[in-house]
Amino acid sequence: MPYRNILPFFFLLQLSMAGAQPVANLADSIRLVLEEGIEAGAFPGAQVLAWHKGEPLVHVTAGHHTYAGLREVRRDDVYDLASITKTSSGLLYLMQLYERGELDLDRPIGDLFPAFRGTDKAGRTLASALSHRAGLLAWVPYWQGTLRGNARYPWRKGWETSRTNDYRFRPRTLRRDSSRNFYIRLTDDLWLHRKFRQQRIYRSIRKSPVGREGTYKYSGLLFYLLPEFTERSTGEGYRAYLRRNFYDPLGATTLGYRPLDRGIPLDRVVPTEIDTFFRMATLHGVVHDEGAALMNGVSGNAGLFSTAADLAKLYQMLLNGGEFSGRRYFLPETVAEFTRRHYAGEGNRRGLGFDKPLIEYDADASSVARAASDASFGHSGYTGTMVWADPEHDLLFVFLSNRVHPSRNRRAIYTLGIRPRIQEMLYRALEE
Repeated sequence: MPYRNILPFFFLLQLSMAGAQPVANLADSIRLVLEEGIEAGAFPGAQVLAWHKGEPLVHVTAGHHTYAGLREVRRDDVYDLASITKTSSGLLYLMQLYERGELDLDRPIGDLFPAFRGTDKAGRTLASALSHRAGLLAWVPYWQGTLRGNARYPWRKGWETSRTNDYRFRPRTLRRDSSRNFYIRLTDDLWLHRKFRQQRIYRSIRKSPVGREGTYKYSGLLFYLLPEFTERSTGEGYRAYLRRNFYDPLGATTLGYRPLDRGIPLDRVVPTEIDTFFRMATLHGVVHDEGAALMNGVSGNAGLFSTAADLAKLYQMLLNGGEFSGRRYFLPETVAEFTRRHYAGEGNRRGLGFDKPLIEYDADASSVARAASDASFGHSGYTGTMVWADPEHDLLFVFLSNRVHPSRNRRAIYTLGIRPRIQEMLYRALEE
């Protein structure tokens, strides 16, 4: 090779090495925080994926699937996303309807969802419910209503919160053996009645108490109704609709419900809790959320599983204003409408389904970094997951862990500020 051609080659090599060193240092710093979390019992393992301007910036893994240390965390591991499902499933269909001019965000939820029709909740608007200020109950422990001796509606006075399941169930709820009416499998010896969703879950939502509108209260009740709403509106199966319109075109092959049914090997799925009060088993390859489990693993509230990279594809599409890899899924105006605060004047930080930074930053209360812009949006999951997109910095942050293993009582992920600390590192790296 002539000397004059060698000089540009070495110049480019030096530039490449100079750029690689800060990324390597960033990865090492992130790994140290993850290892601190593992040592403190925050989670047995975790991973962080960050994209900047649509390109991978860093992907760090640490720890193992469980504290037994038998399988190391890998980049292609599949996690239970928990409440990230709220922004990554049925809400996408609502966004489509809105974009087509077929959905009024100020329409009463009683007009849209039969479970609310004729109730004291019917007049609350869709925008209000999606912003968690419609007065809906925070959650309903549907599983507890299956146990004999407990009240039919668990929010009523005298409800007993038994933490021991002796398999004595109310009629038409659960049985230990499968049959013609009990064919929905929760575990090897726990089978759900085929009409539980309609007769128990929807009834509980319908009869749940309602609070004063305008008061912020995080609630998942509306999201339980999105699968049935989607199927009724489209005439297509809920999971099939999401695959055809979003997950498959994005190339997000692992993103979806019920991973084992989709051929994902069990050893790639990270276990969640060792359930000692309902299913009495280690939850591995099945949804952690009890309500979603009682909907056969398919809910708009929880139930999605994914790798970090496939979740990133969906959120990068939203970060791009509705476009990904040459295909448009939404107009930028639609994404902006759902990811902006509609009730900021009340001190409500939420978008429509999407979470947002606190209006006034509080390091002790925030799950995101101080540097996250007001335009940023995302969601966290109870299992120890988080995804966050920041249009102002063109930064995407994915954090996946199983902080509920072996028990949901572990809180170190919050007390140590694991996620905002790592996210802050990413912002500093961009500045440098």
